[in-house]
Amino acid sequence: MKGSGAVNSHQIVQYDLSDLEKRRMKFSRYVFSTLAVLLIAASVPASADDDLIASAIANDNRTEVDRDRDARSKPEVILGLLDLESGQAVIDVFAGGGYYSELLAGVVGEEGQVILQNNYGYAKWVEKSLQERYIDNEVPPITVLRSEVPDLKLSPASLDAALMVMSYHDLYYYNPEVGFERADVPAFFAQIHAALKPGGKLLIVDHAAPDGTGNSITQEIHRIDEAFAREDIEGNRFRFVTSSDALRNPDDDRSQNVFAKSIRGKTDRFILLFEKQ
Repeated sequence: MKGSGAVNSHQIVQYDLSDLEKRRMKFSRYVFSTLAVLLIAASVPASADDDLIASAIANDNRTEVDRDRDARSKPEVILGLLDLESGQAVIDVFAGGGYYSELLAGVVGEEGQVILQNNYGYAKWVEKSLQERYIDNEVPPITVLRSEVPDLKLSPASLDAALMVMSYHDLYYYNPEVGFERADVPAFFAQIHAALKPGGKLLIVDHAAPDGTGNSITQEIHRIDEAFAREDIEGNRFRFVTSSDALRNPDDDRSQNVFAKSIRGKTDRFILLFEKQ
């Protein structure tokens, strides 16, 4: 396994994309890829490597499901803010099925490392799909890590960046029956802080709750207040760098559960970028 060795080898399982999946790619995907490169390169922040990001998004090996998600997730914005370079190491925390993990792998390349981390609460929903997606894949440097919040199993100063997409709020969600124990949030962020190199980035994307609600309705509707999030993370030794309105939806009044059919995939979302102090 190439990369910085951010986890202990006995704690990881590595999967790859199958040749079967590659054979299922249709000619139309090549056409789409060409158009995507041209469109995405024009919208990526100047601080990022435009070519790396555009190539990662246009990768022919990505699934149709992930491609369909691009329009609502705008990965060019997220990857641009992280400003990763080839050969770097990054963790996708509570990564689910690995949508962002695969994109990150396309940016950091074969000499880099992407840790696709899930706790039990996330892993039980995606283990089958991860097995199917990461068998015999010789390109993405993805390491699948199963670890829990009390011990993420990360090595000190081993990562250049950390990403949490629609999962930060789950640190305040308690449902042990489905794998979410009560989290010690400062201890969690202490682990992320220790695993990042000096100046390492932490990027948070989450469903916005009504202003002033803090984390009081997270349990009911899986949302969290942006101001609360910023104060919380800054209080755990991260310096706020910038934010983005790229995923804002003014038509979302922020009152509905994020899984409600009328709003799922269309929630008002905030993007916050921090760096290790």
